[in-house]
Amino acid sequence: MTSEDLEVIFSKYPANKKDGLLPIMQEIQETHGYLTTDLLAAVGKYLNIPANKVYGVATFYDQFRFHPRGLFHIRICRGTACHLFGASTYLNEFENQLKVKAGGTSKDRKFSLEISSCMGACESAPVVHINDTFYTKVTETELEKIIRSLKEKTE
Repeated sequence: MTSEDLEVIFSKYPANKKDGLLPIMQEIQETHGYLTTDLLAAVGKYLNIPANKVYGVATFYDQFRFHPRGLFHIRICRGTACHLFGASTYLNEFENQLKVKAGGTSKDRKFSLEISSCMGACESAPVVHINDTFYTKVTETELEKIIRSLKEKTE
């Protein structure tokens, strides 16, 4: 992201106004794809907020990423209901089959894997979200099909 790109985003929000923090970070992430420490420091400088506070806010919210997403961005719900229905096992399967760790992106940048504390669909547990598609009440058989389909799409 260039300094010109940042200036365009900053110009939409008054300097030194702390209430611009979240929308600025959201717009940077939408434009750049993820947040870096340099970008967070620039936001802090613009809003007159210490960089460690900006980073603290960014890490508090699940929506912010600190590395590039993969072609297929996989989110596993680990809320109570999903956990009870096997989300941990599903997470392990994605990690092992797709060679990506939770919170990371595969070396080939085909897959990124994220844990969500709750997707708000407890009645549909377990829930897997891949890009724009939600998979609900996922069984082990369906999980195998999902993983096989992802592999085929990236070959």
